[in-house]
Amino acid sequence: MSTVLIPLPDHDFDRTETGVPWRMLRQRGHRIAFATPDGRPGQADPKMVTGKGLGIFAPFLKADAHGRSAHDEMARSAEFNHPIPYAEIRPTEYAALLLPGGHAPGMRPYLESKLLQSIVAEFFGQAKPVGAICHGALLASRSRGAAGKSVLYGRKTTALLKTMELAAWALTCVYLGSYYRTYPTTVEDEVRTALAGPEDFVSGPPGLRRDAPSNLDLGFAVRDANYLSARWPGDAHRFARDFCIMLDE
Repeated sequence: MSTVLIPLPDHDFDRTETGVPWRMLRQRGHRIAFATPDGRPGQADPKMVTGKGLGIFAPFLKADAHGRSAHDEMARSAEFNHPIPYAEIRPTEYAALLLPGGHAPGMRPYLESKLLQSIVAEFFGQAKPVGAICHGALLASRSRGAAGKSVLYGRKTTALLKTMELAAWALTCVYLGSYYRTYPTTVEDEVRTALAGPEDFVSGPPGLRRDAPSNLDLGFAVRDANYLSARWPGDAHRFARDFCIMLDE
C-alpha cells in the first residue's frame, strides 16, 4: 500500500484535521510517516480539547469526540512518535502528501517554511496525490512551481472560508484576541491571490455541522486531478475518504 507523508509544526496543529485522515488511512492499510521541523513529535493545539478561552461557544468550536479519539490514537502510534526532520524529507520516497491545518500561532513556522514549500512543490511536480485541509491549502498556495507561480495556479481549490474564520474570531476575540486570525489577511483572501481566476476558489455549502463516519454528506471537498482540498475540521471525514479514493486510483 501507499506511504503518505504528513508534515506537522512543532505545536498547534489541528487534531481533527490530522487524526481523522491518519485513522482512515491506517484503516485502509496505508502507511504514514510524519515530519516536524526538528524530528521531535509535534503537539496539537490544546485549546481544541479543553475549550479554555473559547467562551460559551466552546462546545461548537473545539474538537468533537471523533476528532479527539482519532488524535489520541494517533498520538500513541509509533510513526507519530518517531517523525523525521523536514530536512530529511525525500519526496521520491513517498506516494502522497497530506497537509493538515490549524490556526493558532504555532502554525506560522510550518506555513512559512521555505523548505516545506519547496517539498510541497516537488510533490506537485511529480504529479503525486496531495491533500490540503484548512490552513494546509494556504501552505500549498505559498509553494511555487518551476515557472514561479503557485502550485495552485490553474487549479480549483477550497480552503478555510473567510466567513468561517471571521465568525470564529468574532465569537472569541474578547477572550482570546487574534487566536483565530493566524494572519491579518484571511486564508481565503490569500489563497485566492494565488489562483488563475476567482472562479477557481470553490466555497461549497455553509459549514454549519461537522461530518462524521456515518454522515460524510455533511463534509465538503474539492478535487482537481491529483489535488484534494477541504475547508475545516467539519470536512475531515469526507476529506479523508476522498483522499483514500484518490490513493486507490
